[in-house]
Amino acid sequence: MAILVPALWNSGGPLVPTSDAARRRRCIWPAKAGATACEYCSSRRLRCVQEPPEGGYYHKRQSRLQETSHGESSTSPNPLPTLAFTGPHVELPPMPLRLELVNLYFDYIHDQFHSIFHRPTFVDSVRDDKVSPAVLLAIFALSARFSTSELLGETDPRDRGEAFRTASESLLNIRDISLETIQVCVLLGGYAAGHGETDVENLYYNLAGRMTLTLDLPNKHVESPLERELNIRIWWTICMVDVWSSTAVKLPRIMPLDHPVPLPMDELTFLSLTPTFAGGVPNNPSTFGTPLLAQMIKLNRVLSQVNDFNKRCVAERFEGTTLELGIQSLSLDMERWLVGLPYNMRDTPENFAWHASHGLGRFFTAVYLGYYYYGQLLYYQFLGAEAADSMNSSHVYADRCKDHAAKLCEMVYRSFDTPGSEVLYSMVGHVLVIASTVQIHTLLFSGDEMQIRVSRLRLERNFEILLHLRPYWSSVDSAMSRLRAFHQTCLKRNKASFILDRWLLRFLIEFSPHMESEPRETDPDYAALWSLSKESILAPLSSA
Repeated sequence: MAILVPALWNSGGPLVPTSDAARRRRCIWPAKAGATACEYCSSRRLRCVQEPPEGGYYHKRQSRLQETSHGESSTSPNPLPTLAFTGPHVELPPMPLRLELVNLYFDYIHDQFHSIFHRPTFVDSVRDDKVSPAVLLAIFALSARFSTSELLGETDPRDRGEAFRTASESLLNIRDISLETIQVCVLLGGYAAGHGETDVENLYYNLAGRMTLTLDLPNKHVESPLERELNIRIWWTICMVDVWSSTAVKLPRIMPLDHPVPLPMDELTFLSLTPTFAGGVPNNPSTFGTPLLAQMIKLNRVLSQVNDFNKRCVAERFEGTTLELGIQSLSLDMERWLVGLPYNMRDTPENFAWHASHGLGRFFTAVYLGYYYYGQLLYYQFLGAEAADSMNSSHVYADRCKDHAAKLCEMVYRSFDTPGSEVLYSMVGHVLVIASTVQIHTLLFSGDEMQIRVSRLRLERNFEILLHLRPYWSSVDSAMSRLRAFHQTCLKRNKASFILDRWLLRFLIEFSPHMESEPRETDPDYAALWSLSKESILAPLSSA
């Protein structure tokens, strides 16, 4: 693969993004070996001095780097190589590091956050130097945080991807409406999500969606069953991210809700495909039925309805029969999904262990984190309407919310207790915070000592996991900030903290980093909703 522009892979400097460096210092330093002019000067027909302006910032920085490099070489015969970037373009890292970062991406990001590649053929293409630099750099932006390579070791894990992200963006050409551009947009959208940049995330997903629709990806001419299946998976990936990304920024979805695109095939069957296979779906009796992505897609349809319903609850102040009927309908949808699962996909320790033994433990976990999180979204408002009467509908729904929160926690714990199955993608922090607020509810309002003890243990374990995730994702800072903000509202308003208003809706579905500085009392409808909830026949509250 052709080198883009040289980067200081062995300079001794830190990994730092300098996206506008070329504009400020004229020549790109150092120039390519043997070249008489750098790329910047050649493209503009300028005289190339092949060094920064004397006395300027970059000249001083270069001198410091040379002094540091000289000092290290005099004290250590084999100084550790580190990475540095001198502009928005970057030379790809050495092949061993490329393969490490690609495999880390497939381990910790792919299938849990999106499904846009076929791992066996993609890794082979990386090894053969056939993958677009824009795609690789976007992948590195997501996975570098998990690397233990000495080339990246001096940089904070959550900052390692920034230079890769900048370089990938510099190569992104939105005029090139292609599968590759769609993949880059999805990757960069995922990077933005992990850093709490919801507007940027939505922008990239919208670009990917428009291109997917323009290409009519599921019906695009293909050369093999593998290519067709990959197109189907990318289509459904865009549909899924469109649901929660558009909701978070309060913008309309762009992907059609009803479309005759077939669901993806089983995971192990998909992984067994090869580019040269031209027949029907291979008969692999060992697959044992692993339709993980297909089930995730079905569940995502329920999320879309739950999000729409919750928004209407806030806007139209649903209560009584209207609220009850809406909850019942969505509850049935959740139940149908669960009952319709293949036996080996039920949430049992045995099924999890089987999937983990086939390299699908994280994927299995991601499916159920979605299910239990969506259940909390549906039933959460009833935590504030729980009554002493066990026959009251609110009490039933509140118990369901607690059950979903408990099972979400247990699923995360199981994944962390199983080597090779721990989930580290950025959404884990958000869903764990929501489940933690349900444990706070139990601590504050339950009279059962056993429940209180269990909830306290869950909160402690959740906090440990959040601290484990925090070095990787800046969005976890935002999630923990929201948890503190929620705790403050609990101290002020008690059960009123669980009333579904605009603030709580944002808390449940958004990744806003500013909620701690936005008091809930600033919501103009908060007092009215609190008063209304006390009059609802569905949700009677004690004066406490």
